[in-house]
Amino acid sequence: MNKTAEKILKILEEKKSPVSGEEISNILGITRSAVWKQINELKNMGYEINSSRTEGYELIEKTTKLLPYEINRYLKTDFIGRDIRYFESTPSTTWVAKDLCSNEDPKNLNGTVLVAEEQTGGVGRLGRAWFSPKGGIWTTIIIKPNVPIDRLFFVTMAGSIAVARAIRRMFDIGALIKWPNDIYIGDSKVSGILLELSAEADQIHYCLLGIGIDANVKPEDLQGGMKTPVTSISVENGEDINRAEFFATVLREFERRYEMIEEGEFESIVHEWKSLSLTLEKRVRITTPRKSFEGEAIDLDEYGALIVKKDNGMIERVISGDCTPVQ
Repeated sequence: MNKTAEKILKILEEKKSPVSGEEISNILGITRSAVWKQINELKNMGYEINSSRTEGYELIEKTTKLLPYEINRYLKTDFIGRDIRYFESTPSTTWVAKDLCSNEDPKNLNGTVLVAEEQTGGVGRLGRAWFSPKGGIWTTIIIKPNVPIDRLFFVTMAGSIAVARAIRRMFDIGALIKWPNDIYIGDSKVSGILLELSAEADQIHYCLLGIGIDANVKPEDLQGGMKTPVTSISVENGEDINRAEFFATVLREFERRYEMIEEGEFESIVHEWKSLSLTLEKRVRITTPRKSFEGEAIDLDEYGALIVKKDNGMIERVISGDCTPVQ
């Protein structure tokens, strides 16, 4: 949204009644033709605006799109999301983020958020397709964490905690975390987290935290042949949610945990993750590219690895792989 359209929108919001094109043009020092052009632009963004030759313009309803202007209504962060890049449609917000980081200094992009209404080429863990239809929240956060490289999994943990906490606090729905990076409601997945990084030796150039949340979408639009049952917040809530408010809450919850990580409060993150775990004290099947085994998930270690007690009594430390509950 350009600055002129934003100013017109603020006028319409503040007046609470029809405003003539002449009044708006006088306030902003632009022509009535320019006002009309920006009003049409706002309508294209999803704002419902009534236009009357006799009464003027009146804002009837706000857009439901994840425009930066709408997210900023609720955003209470210091740096995460202070720069939001919006896309109506893109193959992948992560691909866009990689391109940004290759052309700009990642230090200057720290905290930048890219969000799309839909992704046409979303990718999840292990290169799997991630269905990203309109109505969801598909985002990538660019960060340059000041933490040891062997502690980077804590960024994923912070993202998982943020989504689960936001769902619980806003909708009183018992979202839980399945190791390593999924958020579940009951037996169905509602969100996934993916962390990618650019690093050399022990130096982290930047990290890209991808978050996909099934917000106001129908499960049948997401399934796409997936074996894992899926749900959405709107299905569990019984009605569509305010995505902008919810997304701002997720960003705030993430920033809080991210700052804890940079301050070295790893034990606090582990403790909170455990309190939200769907995996611990459950029988699980672990599948990696090299092997598969079953056992009981008994703990999470200081680096975020899952500790599994195998059926033969041996203890296995799992740092990556698929973790599936076994009934």
